[in-house]
Amino acid sequence: MKMFKQSVALLSGLLLLLLLPLSADAQDGEATIAEIAADNENFSTLVAALDAAGLVGVLDGEGPFTVFAPTNEAFEAIPEEELEALLQPENRELLTQILTYHVVEGKAMAADVVGMDEANTLQGSSVAIDVEGETVRLAGTAQVVQADIEASNGVIHVIDSVLFPPADTEEGSY
Repeated sequence: MKMFKQSVALLSGLLLLLLLPLSADAQDGEATIAEIAADNENFSTLVAALDAAGLVGVLDGEGPFTVFAPTNEAFEAIPEEELEALLQPENRELLTQILTYHVVEGKAMAADVVGMDEANTLQGSSVAIDVEGETVRLAGTAQVVQADIEASNGVIHVIDSVLFPPADTEEGSY
């Protein structure tokens, strides 16, 4: 019962925190994850990074996927020089590692996520999930600010930080 109450509270609180403008197709769950991101100006940096890494096609594919999607504001926390360097062709492998650390195979709705301690990412590492009241954090710092944006090939949960895969054992984010 406690888990159910947490899930309901989480869903209610998160949906009110940030209402990102979505196209009609996105609201109906008919668009893919990549299409939703491309149609939302709050994800333009994410889309540019996905394009630079050659991953747009993956998130336009069959899935299902769960994407923890950082907003433009989340990317602004990365020093400009570092972000520009990540987007260069010579850093494509590193950028791919970072971006795939935001993606989980399968469709995990908010009600599923709140019951998890960690999730295995497409990058190969797991990311820690902490739930405290109505707050869900990944890697100890990135907070889910909007949950359950359904797509035809999965779901997007919007986060306020960019996650970086663990170098050895420690996770991190900007």
